[in-house]
Amino acid sequence: MPYLFTSESVSEGHPDKVADQISDAILDEYLRQDPTAKVACETLVTTDFALVAGEIKSTAHVDAEPIVRETIRRIGYNKAEYLFNADTCEVMNRLHEQSPDINQGVERAKDEDQGAGDQGMMFGYASHETANYMPLALDLSHRLLQELAAIRRENRDMTYLRPDAKSQVTIRYSDDHRPEAIDTIVISTQHDEFDPSESAMLEKIKADVLSVLIPRVQAGLSADVQALFTDQITYHINPTGKFVIGGPHGDSGLTGRKIIVDTYGGKGAHGGGAFSGKDSSKVDRSAAYAARHIAKNLVAAGVADQVLVQVAYAIGVAQPVGVFVTTYGTTKAKNEAGAALTDGEIAEKVNKLFDLRPYAIVQRFGLQNPIFAQTAAYGHMGRQPGTVQATMKDGSVKTFETFTWEKLDYVPQIKAEFGL
Repeated sequence: MPYLFTSESVSEGHPDKVADQISDAILDEYLRQDPTAKVACETLVTTDFALVAGEIKSTAHVDAEPIVRETIRRIGYNKAEYLFNADTCEVMNRLHEQSPDINQGVERAKDEDQGAGDQGMMFGYASHETANYMPLALDLSHRLLQELAAIRRENRDMTYLRPDAKSQVTIRYSDDHRPEAIDTIVISTQHDEFDPSESAMLEKIKADVLSVLIPRVQAGLSADVQALFTDQITYHINPTGKFVIGGPHGDSGLTGRKIIVDTYGGKGAHGGGAFSGKDSSKVDRSAAYAARHIAKNLVAAGVADQVLVQVAYAIGVAQPVGVFVTTYGTTKAKNEAGAALTDGEIAEKVNKLFDLRPYAIVQRFGLQNPIFAQTAAYGHMGRQPGTVQATMKDGSVKTFETFTWEKLDYVPQIKAEFGL
C-alpha cells in the first residue's frame, strides 16, 4: 500500500545555520589567503553573542570579527528588535593553532600520499525521482525556504518576514516507490509583531503562504512535480501560533547540528560527521562530496534508479579502507551473461573509475578554493554548479567553480565501463 516519507529544511536565519555560515565564511577567508590552510572552525550563537573556536594551521592572518558581523548582516539580522544584531552583538574569537599530533597524520612528503584527516565513514546518495537526483521531499523543503528568503529580501508582498524559518514536506509514494502526491506541507516563519489579534495574524500569514509563496515555488518546478500540488494537501502554517522571537535569541545555534538537512533529508544514510567550518583535508566533508558525485553519476548514467555509496577511512591513511555500494535492488546494468550486476560488482567498478584518496578528491573538485560559504544553507547536495569570484592575497581577482561535486562529468566513463 502507499506510504509516506518526510524531510525538513531550515532557513539561512535558523540559529544553527547562522553558525554554519559563519564557520564556512571564516574557512573561505583562510583559503583565500592560504589554499593549504587546515581549518576546523566551530561557532556558537545566542542572544547578541557569537563565539568562534577551533584549530587552525595556516600562514594566513584572519580577523574573524568583521567576517562574523558581515555574515550575520547578510543573513538579515540587522535590527535591534531581533536581539541578535550584526552591528552590536558581542563577538569572541577562540581560534588557536592545530595540534601537531593531528597534522602529522595528514601531511606527507608527497601531496598525493596525504592521509585522511580522521577516521570515519561517509555516504553519498542519488535518486532518479528529481532532475537534480535528490529526494523529492528534501528538494521541495529547500525550495520553499529559498523562495521565502527571496520574498523577504524583496520586501514587497510579505513585508513582515524575519530571517528564521523551517519547512517540512511529506510525500505519498506508491508501492513501486514513485511520488504520487504531496500529503502535508509545514511552514513555520518568524515574523514581525502584528497589530491585529493572533488569529488574524495567523490567517494573514497562511493566506500569503498559499497565494504568494506556493505559486512561486510551483512556477520553478517541472510539470510532473507541479502536478503533485493538489487541493488535498494538508498545510500547517506556523502551527504553534505567534513566532516573533526567533533566530539566535530564540534558540542558541551551533555549527554542525543540521547534518540531515545538509545531505539527503533522511534518505540514504549519513556517517555522522558535519561539514561546515572544515577544510577539505577532513574527509567528513571531502569524501561525502566525492560519494555524492559517484552516486549521482551512477544514476545519471543509468546504472540504477537509486544508489547509496559508502567510503570509509583510517586517520592518516590515504587509501579508503572500504567502498560499499547498494542500489536497493534497482540495478539496470548487466554482466556479459545478461544478469544484473551485484552491488559488489558495481563497487569494484567504482573503485576502478574513481580515485578516492583525499588528495585526489581535493584536486578533482577544487576544494582548496574559497567556495564553501554558499554550501552552508539550503543543502550541500543537489545544488547547481556555478562560479564565485574572490580577491586573492596578491590583489588578483579569480573565479572559482562551486558545487563541483554535482557535475555529471563521469557519465561517459561510467557508461563505457558498464557497457551502457
